[in-house]
Amino acid sequence: MWSVLAPFALTALLLAMVPGQGTAMLLRQAMTGGVRSVLLSALGTCAGLLIWASASAIGLSAIFVASPLAYNALRWAGALYLAFLSIQTLIELRKRRPHFTVDSQGGRAGFLAFRLGLTTNLLNVKAAVFSVAFIPQFVPHGFPIVRGILTLGLVQAAVSFLWAAFLGTSISRATEMLASERARKILTLVSAIGFLILSLSLLIARQGLTSS
Repeated sequence: MWSVLAPFALTALLLAMVPGQGTAMLLRQAMTGGVRSVLLSALGTCAGLLIWASASAIGLSAIFVASPLAYNALRWAGALYLAFLSIQTLIELRKRRPHFTVDSQGGRAGFLAFRLGLTTNLLNVKAAVFSVAFIPQFVPHGFPIVRGILTLGLVQAAVSFLWAAFLGTSISRATEMLASERARKILTLVSAIGFLILSLSLLIARQGLTSS
């Protein structure tokens, strides 16, 4: 099992680095909540990854790949959620200061940051597909499949958290350096447009795996 951890960790890192829903979510959190908000959202993402890994271990997540109805339901839910985030982010343009800060609002804001990361990941069809199509392939022959999938799920969660922490912290620091109201509004608009593009791409995407 040890021999596959490094190749899998590299694969998980490359997957995490691909721009997508998670990246757009981190960009939003970095601008509206700062470093702590980013880290809590990253923890939520990790929780989502572990849920998908657990679902894969018991065969549940395979339903979302094998069933066109379940797959499309998840895809549409993800698209609608991203559209909601786009609208919510655009509302930030009318405010002079971010309204969602962990430091200023304490526990509730922290919970919202965690929930955002969790929900974004659970409604990400790519996370479901990866847990079904790729994670089991890395489990060595003869190794207990459930334990192998859960172990690799933990590795993926750890790698994803480290990347999210690095990326989100970098964005947050850059945002602090560009602290002008104009710069904040531009970055907020970019984030909102990113959510909208991702939402539209999910709505018009064809169901590649289930139709092949």
